[in-house]
Amino acid sequence: MATTAGGAVRAELFWHRMAIGLAIFIVFGFLQFALRGFVDPVAAPFWVHAHGIAMLAWLGLLIVQPTLVSRDNLPLHRKLGWAGAALALAITALGVFTGVASLVLNRFPPFFSPPYFLALTTIEALAFGAMVWAAVRRRHTTAWHRRLMIGATIIILEPALGRLLPMPLMVGWSDIPVGLIQLAVVGIIALYDRRTLGRIHPATKAIAAVVILVRATIYLLALTPPVIALAERLAGG
Repeated sequence: MATTAGGAVRAELFWHRMAIGLAIFIVFGFLQFALRGFVDPVAAPFWVHAHGIAMLAWLGLLIVQPTLVSRDNLPLHRKLGWAGAALALAITALGVFTGVASLVLNRFPPFFSPPYFLALTTIEALAFGAMVWAAVRRRHTTAWHRRLMIGATIIILEPALGRLLPMPLMVGWSDIPVGLIQLAVVGIIALYDRRTLGRIHPATKAIAAVVILVRATIYLLALTPPVIALAERLAGG
């Protein structure tokens, strides 16, 4: 019994550390970008700030939830879980809106074409929301639930990576390094699976597949005539 309890605590510690690591990486990516003078936070529209606050709340929730489980405070964990589901819905909507509004106001990076930027922001936001929805559906299957929650956050690593990688030098093929880094993070979970389960959990494989699918979908969707026409119309082209 003590061994089982100890194993459960170690499991929550791993997911807690994963959440902290992802949160630090994302915050660092945005913070260093602002400190280097590439963006003026004061001049940003209110919806950019709303999106940022929602994301910080999500990262905070991602860190708190494993702690509540390790302390056996499941009632609060469940209440915050439903709040997190609502927050994820808001983040998804804000992500799509931010992408569209950025095109309309010409606030998107110059090294992205309008069709690519539209596909990028829309697909990543929808993939994040879909993975959180899947995690909520699997909330009674802990192994799937915790992996899908982390997997949803791995999907939205891209904005932070975009502020750390030399994106202007990667025009046309940035999905490859971004995808490889995301898969490397999934690899950390796979190693944990191997060590604790003796195999890679199906949820971990599913996350890897989603990462690849998202990157491929963004690239291909940006080449389709309807997306090109819509993006150019939004951007006033």
